[in-house]
Amino acid sequence: MHLLPEDIDAIRLSLQIALTATLLSLPLGFACAWLVSFRTFRGKVLLEVFINLPLTLPPVVIGYFLLLMLGRNGWAGSMLNDAGIQLIFTWKAAVIASATVGFPLMVRSIRLGMDSINRQLIDAAQSLGSSRLDTLFTIILPLSLRGILAGSSLMFARSLGEFGATIIVAGNIPGVTQTIPLAIYDYASSPSSAEMAMTLCIVSVAISVVVLFLHELLEGRLEKGRKK
Repeated sequence: MHLLPEDIDAIRLSLQIALTATLLSLPLGFACAWLVSFRTFRGKVLLEVFINLPLTLPPVVIGYFLLLMLGRNGWAGSMLNDAGIQLIFTWKAAVIASATVGFPLMVRSIRLGMDSINRQLIDAAQSLGSSRLDTLFTIILPLSLRGILAGSSLMFARSLGEFGATIIVAGNIPGVTQTIPLAIYDYASSPSSAEMAMTLCIVSVAISVVVLFLHELLEGRLEKGRKK
């Protein structure tokens, strides 16, 4: 197996984009899951629909909407441009695309973790004078760790494989925005590069196996810690 410098750049960018998208999405994902799981308010259904919408839309459609929003003539893009910030066709745009596509998976997993919490624990804590913030950090957050871990792993893996939205909003620039899926797409379009495409496919599978292995390992440790 031989990797070219461009392939190593694609692997590095994929890991960098997936990790950044996951870390940036985690606080907002936790907040959205908490709202949906513990709060009742008008418009809750609309919020759930909005959160899950990227699951049903083709990634290319998401990428096009992001391009309209973040482009120079978009409402967000024009403001960023005035501030001297350029996102389109940079790795940061790929982070936004990956975060948008993977966000519903993260929220869904964290919400499942929160829904499994015994509400009597929360009621008991609050009846003893614990504030909502104390309850959040001493009960909800620790008991949601498995959901947070599962959601983060899913989002990281989804970000590694993101293609449609990324190519629309970040392009396919080697060394700048070209990730593993985009590099495989380039190799696959040329019959003479089939071996290189297969090499990157093997790398992609290996990274996914490592992510799943670490997920199972951490989940096992959390389960052991809970039983002690």
